[in-house]
Order: sequence, then C-alpha cells, then structure tokens
Amino acid sequence: MQVNGKTVRLEQDQTLLAFLTSEQFNCQTIAVERNGAIVPKEDYENVQLTDADTLEIVRFVGGG
Repeated sequence: MQVNGKTVRLEQDQTLLAFLTSEQFNCQTIAVERNGAIVPKEDYENVQLTDADTLEIVRFVGGG
C-alpha cells in the first residue's frame, strides 16, 4: 500500500480506522483520500484496506 508516497506493508487485514489509530493519527484533524476519492470520516471503520490501495493523508493546520 502507498501512504503519502511511501510503501507501507499491511501485516494483517484492517480497516482504515484501525490503520489510522495504529499510526497514531488524530482522525479529527485529518482528511484521507483513498485511490483518488475522499473518504468520509463516518466511513473510516467500514473501509477495508488492501496492499493495492493508495492513501493520501493530510492534516489540517491552523494559522494566520
């Protein structure tokens, strides 16, 4: 699987939410694109990841 341009090997079947949690992402402050489509936050626990997936994970940053 590709995550932000880096190859990540899935050790086991897991959902997007499980992956994000294991990688210590704060799901409230990120947006996830999977294979070119934005994943709604309410779907994170239902999206099953595969090694063929490409994820782009961006964090919201405040500033002024």
